[in-house]
Amino acid sequence: ANHKATKKDARQAAKPETGIVIKENTRNAIRNLKGLEDINAYGEKLPSVVAMIDKLAKNGVIHKNKAANLKSKLSKKRA
Repeated sequence: ANHKATKKDARQAAKPETGIVIKENTRNAIRNLKGLEDINAYGEKLPSVVAMIDKLAKNGVIHKNKAANLKSKLSKKRA
């Protein structure tokens, strides 16, 4: 790396990506929620999964529209 911009690129590439663990946990929670057959259990777990999705969107891990789409799809099943 001889140029200033190239050095910066190397530094940025070396940083760990943020939110990977939270994203995986949320994806697993969504998968588990979709697998539930009991509507009452679904209704009890839905708020915690929605909170996880909101946290991802707030931290910029996923786009706010994607979060809205996920929450909408999950809410439709309960109705």
